[in-house]
Amino acid sequence: MLLVITQWIAQDIRAFNVFSYITLRTMLAALTALVISFIVGPAMIRKLTAYKIGQSVRNDGPQTHLVKAGTPTMGGALILVAIMITTLLWADLSNHYIWTVLLTTLGFGIIGWIDDYRKVVHRNSKGLSASAKLLWQSLIACCVAWYLVSIAEFPEQTNMIVPFFKEVAIPLGISGFVLLTYLVIVGTSNAVNLTDGLDGLAIMPTVMISGALAIFAYVAGHVVFAKYLGIPYIPDAGELAVFCGALAGAGLAFLWFNTYPAEVFMGDVGALALGAALGVITVIIRQEIVLVIMGGVFVMEALSVMLQVASFKLFGKRIFRMAPLHHHYELKGWQENQVVVRFWILTIILVLVGLSTLKLR
Repeated sequence: MLLVITQWIAQDIRAFNVFSYITLRTMLAALTALVISFIVGPAMIRKLTAYKIGQSVRNDGPQTHLVKAGTPTMGGALILVAIMITTLLWADLSNHYIWTVLLTTLGFGIIGWIDDYRKVVHRNSKGLSASAKLLWQSLIACCVAWYLVSIAEFPEQTNMIVPFFKEVAIPLGISGFVLLTYLVIVGTSNAVNLTDGLDGLAIMPTVMISGALAIFAYVAGHVVFAKYLGIPYIPDAGELAVFCGALAGAGLAFLWFNTYPAEVFMGDVGALALGAALGVITVIIRQEIVLVIMGGVFVMEALSVMLQVASFKLFGKRIFRMAPLHHHYELKGWQENQVVVRFWILTIILVLVGLSTLKLR
């Protein structure tokens, strides 16, 4: 919206041409989302508290979590509002990738909102059934996958890129691309949701990864940089950096309220949506393996749950004291802040490794 206005003004005042630069609009998007969240956040938290939309806590979990019962949840709606408004303000709305990511994020956010609403308002501890949740996630992910493969103009837009190797690209074909896209979007969405169990644990890695993806998106959408760094050139993908900036800004602002002791929790409405956003952006810019590297914390959290369930069903034994993994370390004696900060540090290391793949090829 603002891009169109500034382009119109730039016809008479050349200084406004600066707003055509993706880098500037990415920074402005981050600041705008930050300000919106800071303004709307306190009022939203008061409303959630007034409506008694509080978090329930597992009785079998760490006893230190019992004091969290009743803390307002569904705060992820704040992040989504900030992202949506900011992206509509600063992004090029004629860009089809922007709308793909926005609608995917919104769709998964609606699934999470319904799940949270049933849990905290209808007092249904199960919320949406696992099968229903997976069904709707799968439907959205498959629609996105088919759309992306239908608009692909070059093989590079559907090949799997192997990091650290300049010439290695695995042709996936239509079915392979659709399957990979489905797994990345649904898998990342649920992995972020599983990680969202401690104050600030999920949101900060999400912010870090979105910042790194902004760099990848900008480079992938720039024909000169993409050729120089040996990554696929994806026309129009650079605009996704603006969305990533909005996500990072909204996420940082949310962390202000979500840091220990949290005033509000993200809930499924935020976790499912943000995970899906990271997943679909990664698919568009062809960096799925890099996402696995940078999102190593999310991967470990998801794997810990799958291994725990499989081990218990097959052998009747548990591998971890409790899953997801962050609860295992809490029960080993780590303080909540220790778990959170150490997982943040690990994410910083992994994000730097992921960014190194831009040059080390």
